Formats: sequence, C-alpha cells, structure tokens
Amino acid sequence: MTDRHLLAALLPRLRARARRLTRTAEEAEDLAQEVALKLWQLLAEAAPIDAPDRYAMVMLHNLARQRWRGARRTETLTEDMLVTAPSAPARLACAELRAAIARLPCDQRVCMELVMAGDTSPQVLAARLGVPEGTVMSRLARARASLRRQMALEGSVAELL
Repeated sequence: MTDRHLLAALLPRLRARARRLTRTAEEAEDLAQEVALKLWQLLAEAAPIDAPDRYAMVMLHNLARQRWRGARRTETLTEDMLVTAPSAPARLACAELRAAIARLPCDQRVCMELVMAGDTSPQVLAARLGVPEGTVMSRLARARASLRRQMALEGSVAELL
C-alpha cells in the first residue's frame, strides 16, 4: 500500500478520534490534518515506522494534549475578584491605635492596655488595678475620647479594640 493510500484510509479514523479530543469540528479537522501531514513527512523521509496507523493515533493524542496544555485560559485578576480583603490597611490602623494608646496618660493607658489584652469587664479591671469600678469607667471614657480626638474618628474607638 502506498503512502497516499495509507493516509487516505487513515484520515477518516484520525478525524473521528480528533473529534473526541477537541471541542469543535474545526479544531478536530486541523488536528487530524496536522497529524496526517507529519506522518506523510516521516514516511517521505523513509522513517522506519512499523505500524503507521497506531503511530498516527499516538501522535494525534500527544498533539491534542500539547494543545490542551498550551490553551489554558486565564483571565486578568481585578480588585473585585479578591477572595480576602487586604490586611495592610487594618494593620496600619492597629499600629496607629497602639501608638495613640502609648501617648495616653499612664492611668488611662494601663486601662486601655488591659482592655486590649482581653479584660473587658469593669469589675475585673477594677480588681486588677485596685480602684473602684467608677474610676475604671471614667478612665476608659476619657481614654476613648482622647483616642477619638487623636485619630480623628467619629465612631467609637472601642469597636477597633
């Protein structure tokens, strides 16, 4: 059987297999023709191919896989595609808040540092500091008001802690 007859008999099988490996009929036709052309070139060079039909099918599959790898669809990421919010602004705000707390008078600063450490009950704060609850409440109120002024915040600073 001549190379021309071999390729003519093989081309319908290549097209059928290529249709299963591609998304469109045009892609399948291109793939089958490219394999047929490469096989024809190899046969014209008198390359020793024992089973040209099996060789062509393997070549078709490998070429399809090569195209799949090269055709990965990617899209440009935009701000609205972010999965998590950026943490830098929150970290900067926390650092500014800590610096503002460090500038408070000592009694107010100690109260705010205990709140930052997790002690939020006025009774616990009063017991730790050895002062009445009312004193703790007034120190916290003055500290929060001072922090709002320092940081130019309208809302409650307690929400940030």
